[in-house]
Amino acid sequence: MTDDARAALAHLRDPSQFEWYVIPLLLLVLYVYAAEVERRNWNVLFAGLALWGADWFNEIWNALFFHFSGRAPVWGARGETAYQILIGLNIEICFMFAVMGVVAAKLLPPRDVRVLGMPNRPVLIAVNSAAAVGVEILLNRAGVLTWDWDWWRAGFPFVLFLVGYVPFFVACFVVHDMPRVRTKAVTVGAILGVDALALAVFGSLGWL
Repeated sequence: MTDDARAALAHLRDPSQFEWYVIPLLLLVLYVYAAEVERRNWNVLFAGLALWGADWFNEIWNALFFHFSGRAPVWGARGETAYQILIGLNIEICFMFAVMGVVAAKLLPPRDVRVLGMPNRPVLIAVNSAAAVGVEILLNRAGVLTWDWDWWRAGFPFVLFLVGYVPFFVACFVVHDMPRVRTKAVTVGAILGVDALALAVFGSLGWL
């Protein structure tokens, strides 16, 4: 096991790490979603939840990768945190992704608007994903987001781009653009349902 993995594992679901700032952060996240409910802005509401659910899916398979490799997760979150949920996910990261999809969806132009002569959705997926990878590289250099595998590193960012973020923004934008609220709700329910089932099953087995 790598030193980074051991450091992240040391705080895994340790309630003694709790800090009170979690409570106002939670309220701010809830406020973001409550504002969209108040406006009946279902496109943004479900788009935000879709990206959040996609991140949970990634965090679950990352934790499983660590369990079965016995060496290191693909990415790990180490350092101070108010609560370490999974080896690559702390409560601060969780709240960040809960809001990220809402922000991305609110900045979406109409589908017929073109960027540099191209459809805006693929362009914005690429731009948002690239920006997120850039932030991850800075966090990695700060030593709070760790990478212990040669194929997941700053010098080879294409895997981070394609696996780490493109699916997030695809899920976000596809759900945003679905024509019916019911379809959005069913899709997001399926994503979150798979996440919840995986957490329950793999968590009960001690694999997370």
